Amino acid sequence: MRRIVTRGAALVACLLCGGIAVSPAPDAPAAAAATGTQVVAAVSPAPRIPVGPRPAVAGAGAPGWRSRNWSGYAVTRSGITSVTGHWNVPQVLSTAKSGAQFSSDWVGIDGFDNSDLIQAGTEEDWIGGSAYYSAWWEILPSPETPIASMTVRPGDAMSVAISQGAHALWTITMTDASDGQSFTTHQSYAGPGRSAEWVHEAPSIGSHIATLTDDSPVSFDLGTIDGASPGLVTAGGGAMVKGKKVISIPSAPDADGDGFTVAFGHSAPNAPAS
Repeated sequence: MRRIVTRGAALVACLLCGGIAVSPAPDAPAAAAATGTQVVAAVSPAPRIPVGPRPAVAGAGAPGWRSRNWSGYAVTRSGITSVTGHWNVPQVLSTAKSGAQFSSDWVGIDGFDNSDLIQAGTEEDWIGGSAYYSAWWEILPSPETPIASMTVRPGDAMSVAISQGAHALWTITMTDASDGQSFTTHQSYAGPGRSAEWVHEAPSIGSHIATLTDDSPVSFDLGTIDGASPGLVTAGGGAMVKGKKVISIPSAPDADGDGFTVAFGHSAPNAPAS
């Protein structure tokens, strides 16, 4: 499962040996970092890729599972038909002058222990010395669909609602409360509804997991499953690892069990206020 994404005016990307080489074109404007759409890269969010016994992690609220590409929270149960969540788009903090780093923040159903997944979210990338932000939705195994009608900026207050209607027709709605933008699509989906997630992800480039962007912490809140609080618990949280190193980790849940914060690195952040 791959998708070809375009972002950031007049940048050029080449896929080489399963990796990606990116260079800015001479006419690439500085303003494209926040709003542009023209960089080519084969990038895709993916189901959770679990790993073995977790290494020790610093901070309170050490999570209950590990993954090579996800950090955040998941709730597993049968028959999930709706999920919601809210987050503020993190700021890309990378200062690398070359290379590429990628991250996605999203809300979805399935993918924790199976290859099905319906999801929508934002992407925060660092490519060729500039930051790029975008919105998207995806139903595996189809490629991700960028939401070209939405302009995403760091700090924007994003909300996603995904719900099942009649005849396996699902509604995906993304709203940017910071500027009033909204997008809705109705799509067929036949996944089992065995998990709901709120995730900060290192997406895939072809068959390889991308280098994770160094982002500011991102707080998810107002999560629901089937119209009720998900009742998040620490055991439902997961850290992202690369080799034996934790590179992204969530806090303990907030007091009302519907939110948390994810931070780059190995130290768990404090839980957000409810």
